[in-house]
Amino acid sequence: MLEPAEWEALTLSLRIALRSVVIGLPLAILVATLLARGKFFGRLLLDALVHLPLVLPPVVVGYLLLVLFGVHGPIGAWLENTFNVRLAFTTAGAALATAVMAFPLMVRSIRISLEAIDRGL
Repeated sequence: MLEPAEWEALTLSLRIALRSVVIGLPLAILVATLLARGKFFGRLLLDALVHLPLVLPPVVVGYLLLVLFGVHGPIGAWLENTFNVRLAFTTAGAALATAVMAFPLMVRSIRISLEAIDRGL
């Protein structure tokens, strides 16, 4: 049986994973639909930006998120001043980071599925 500390780590991991799916999935469905069905200027740029977290080392992505969402970053400072919310080094921040890293995988899976559907149906 698991010790209490192990249960705590397991439940924390599951909560973060669930939050990251809730954060990323709606946007991933929207972006995948745009990429699969849409013909618009900047489509290749959007596709490249979506896949950027897969290309960059995880440390670089984490550093960029910390710079953006840290207390002194542009988004983090705005969240702190406007809503008194801090994301850096919190479970919500961990869920956001997980969502950013999982986002390209979700978009790719959904996009491939959408492209496989016959448009005549």
